[in-house]
Amino acid sequence: MKTDAELQCAIQDELAFEPSVIATDIGVTVKEGIATLFGKVSSYAEKWAAERAAERVSGLRALAKDLTVKLPGDSERSDADIAAAALHALAWDVQVPDKKLQVEVQKGFVTLKGQVDWNYQREAAAYDVRKLTGVVGVGNQITLAATASAKEVRSKIESALQRRAVKDARRITVEADGGRVILRGEVHCWGEREDAEQAAWAAPGVSEVQDQIRIQP
Repeated sequence: MKTDAELQCAIQDELAFEPSVIATDIGVTVKEGIATLFGKVSSYAEKWAAERAAERVSGLRALAKDLTVKLPGDSERSDADIAAAALHALAWDVQVPDKKLQVEVQKGFVTLKGQVDWNYQREAAAYDVRKLTGVVGVGNQITLAATASAKEVRSKIESALQRRAVKDARRITVEADGGRVILRGEVHCWGEREDAEQAAWAAPGVSEVQDQIRIQP
């Protein structure tokens, strides 16, 4: 089990290792296994990359995301320009059913709405817009259409956890109610928690995942 000081150093090292992040602009504090990232970054894509880098560190119990996006002058765009760029990006992504989606932009914050069949389509849409110039945040309100029974969903998730060799798979319980899934239990690191959540989202018919898994170093 890492101490707070060890976790802080590990997160700082991971930020420095991530090429899409300027680590010197980001501060890190850790208390009782809970890390906080703070400071200003020059794009939403960098903010997202920094948060993912911190989450990769083993032993992390939770992450507070206090980074703010401060766009340099040459990166500022009007909401109309951002909306047009977002629609264009979605239309060019073969994974995204763009005709089913709507885009709203307010002061650089992009909100995605609509309904798709799979979570990978939902995630692909968010990926397409988070890297656009001028974006300061992304709200993904795209919903998923549930098509499978609760029993089938639970069975597929449990099988996926075993296939992915999630070490604590037996300590994770899966509750399914239609397309809504609740994950409970304990794992030893953030990575296994993410693996379990990804396995849940990959099951056909899942429209919502509530990840209540605790991290117990």
